[in-house]
Amino acid sequence: MDVPSTALFTDQYELTMVQAALKAGTAGRRSVFEVFTRRLPDGRRYGVVAGTGRVLDAVENFRFDAGVLDFLRRRGIVDRQTLDWLAGYRFSGDIWGYPEGEVYFPGSPIMRVEGSFAECVLLETVILSILNHDSAIAAAASRMASAAGDRPLIEMGARRTHELSAVAAARAAYVGGFTSTSDLAAGFRYNIPTVGTSAHAFTLLHDSERDAFRAQVESLGGGTTLLVDTYDVTEAVRTAVEVAGTGLGAVRIDSGDLLLVAHRVRQQLDELGARDTKIIVTSDLDEYAIASLAAAPVDAYGVGTQLVTGSGHPTASMVYKLVARAETDDPRDPLVPVAKKSSGGKTSLGGRKWAARRLDEYGVAEAEVVGTGPVPGELADRQLLVELVKGGAVVAREPLDAARERHTAARANLPLSATQLSRGEPVIPTEYVQGRSGS
Repeated sequence: MDVPSTALFTDQYELTMVQAALKAGTAGRRSVFEVFTRRLPDGRRYGVVAGTGRVLDAVENFRFDAGVLDFLRRRGIVDRQTLDWLAGYRFSGDIWGYPEGEVYFPGSPIMRVEGSFAECVLLETVILSILNHDSAIAAAASRMASAAGDRPLIEMGARRTHELSAVAAARAAYVGGFTSTSDLAAGFRYNIPTVGTSAHAFTLLHDSERDAFRAQVESLGGGTTLLVDTYDVTEAVRTAVEVAGTGLGAVRIDSGDLLLVAHRVRQQLDELGARDTKIIVTSDLDEYAIASLAAAPVDAYGVGTQLVTGSGHPTASMVYKLVARAETDDPRDPLVPVAKKSSGGKTSLGGRKWAARRLDEYGVAEAEVVGTGPVPGELADRQLLVELVKGGAVVAREPLDAARERHTAARANLPLSATQLSRGEPVIPTEYVQGRSGS
């Protein structure tokens, strides 16, 4: 499942820019690229940084091995000088970024990549592809987790997306607040708890629903979860308790009016003495459906399609822009701020940036402050960027649970309106402080 090289997870123009810069003598100029988004998806109150750990893996594995170089040579994509340069490519610069699980807002410098122009520009596409996908999934997961409250969420969207995207989505969902996944590849690769019992096909395989339940209980034990909506829910619940006993672990409902059916099933389970049997609901849930079930006697939710597609927003719309560069390839040369100037809302702010989150007197976030130059003293201990890669070496690997816990804490420090599902502006504003860009 590991990809030996990530070097071709890129766009061709990254390599042709390197070729042209090598010829022009500008490839070695010290440069600063930043990842940010100009706006949040429509109606979202905050974003969630996810995929940072995968970015670190991708940077480490960004190597042009013999097979990759031969492909580039045969296609005539770059010239011999560039092929020779790529053969020795190793990212040797520095990367700073918001730690995984942190929240972000428009203009937040989510990741900062520093090094020579050539070595930094090559990483643009792979970094954006990871952060845009994973952050979109994590944001959807976070909204669903807020709607679910203390009830656990199961990620089960593998069959609704590309097989490798499914693994990344399960990871991002776990960062955003989901508790488990049905995807075994995600469990294997990232140590995420996995769950799963049976589908309707298992019931249909047997001559009767009772036979199917008996086979499952005899194999998996009375604490299993029985799917009760293949035929008649009421009859299935009665049969489930008769087969498994009042210690039955859970029943799953996958269709119908979930609010109504959940109340009826809870009442029936209680009358049958199965008061501790839990109810799990699935069936095309999103954060709005989950919120609508808040008053229902539901114990857990399983979410697939809407989660792995970002609940309507499958990308975080992040960009990777050059914000500062030196005028020569002398490493002592100072950095000069640069920025694109255009119409249509695609302008950006030049200069290497820092970011800090200002809190009010109650410890609640009130502004995302982004600036260049010195950090104001009152914000010095509220800075958001941390060092991820130093001199080409990864220095900030952490367990996935750390990112998950960080997100819970970060979301809790936002104003209460952050968890509202109604449309609205970012929950805190972004303020800009401009000074000297620094060296």
